Amino acid sequence: MKKFLLFFWDLFYRIRVFIKEKTHLIFDYFYSRRVRPIKVMTIEETVDRILESGCSVARFGDGEIKLTLNTPLAFQEANEKLCGELKKTLSSHEDELLVCVPDIFGRDSLAQYNDPAAKHWKKHLSFYRRAWYACLDPDKVYGNAFISRPYNNYRDKSGCASYFSHLKKVWDGRDVVIAEGAKSRLGMGNDLFDNAASVRRVLCPIAQCYDRADEIVAEIEKFDKSCLILLAIGPTASIIPMRLIGSGYRVIDIGNIDTEYEWFRMGSETKVPIKDKMVYEAGAGADVGEATDEKYLSQIVTEIK
Repeated sequence: MKKFLLFFWDLFYRIRVFIKEKTHLIFDYFYSRRVRPIKVMTIEETVDRILESGCSVARFGDGEIKLTLNTPLAFQEANEKLCGELKKTLSSHEDELLVCVPDIFGRDSLAQYNDPAAKHWKKHLSFYRRAWYACLDPDKVYGNAFISRPYNNYRDKSGCASYFSHLKKVWDGRDVVIAEGAKSRLGMGNDLFDNAASVRRVLCPIAQCYDRADEIVAEIEKFDKSCLILLAIGPTASIIPMRLIGSGYRVIDIGNIDTEYEWFRMGSETKVPIKDKMVYEAGAGADVGEATDEKYLSQIVTEIK
């Protein structure tokens, strides 16, 4: 009897979810045709803008827009202060800050992505398009948030080698400071930052980074303003560039670029775990080992626990 009841409860739940999703898709179909598409640069154009302008960069994705609605994520609780900072940054028109969003708003934008990615973003828009439009300006041209995700989600991967070479020019010959999650380990074991003049690291918590945002900013401010600051600390990386506008620091939210670079080097068509690095999209890195790479360990300046 118990199994019988569980079966029907599960069936009822699945039908309810199906109806809810289809209803959202129908409403979004009509809503999307009443609003102007948000204009988003290609990832190549975005890197060109970064190279030419010397701007700071804040990136927004599905997680950040959920947080603007006070919806928590697995690795970041929501609160009113974070919500307000994210909305302020996403709505910013500061000349020194390039706000980047996913290239998903055009009528044919999703065609460039593989089936799982296209399905994900279609469903996402059906629930959150209005939240995006509440903060974005149809008259503005935004950078592409996928500068940190140029490989796995795309159908055509033929230009990735050229893209990564182009992206590396951003830190070519620069003294780089990476503020990252303690197990992210950007560039460890690969050549992603080999062309930088130097690399130093501030290790941050692997989750709930926003609780330590003030401390992270304070650590960044200990470095010379000539350093290029790269952030890989989840949604907190979306608000720190705005906090430091006008301070003389150049801050770029580079996100999970190392993960994409590793998958590119492997030629992986799926999101797989990466040895000794945390990858939330492939098991969340529960079994990530201790770092033993001497070069990486020598670059660690401080750790915020």
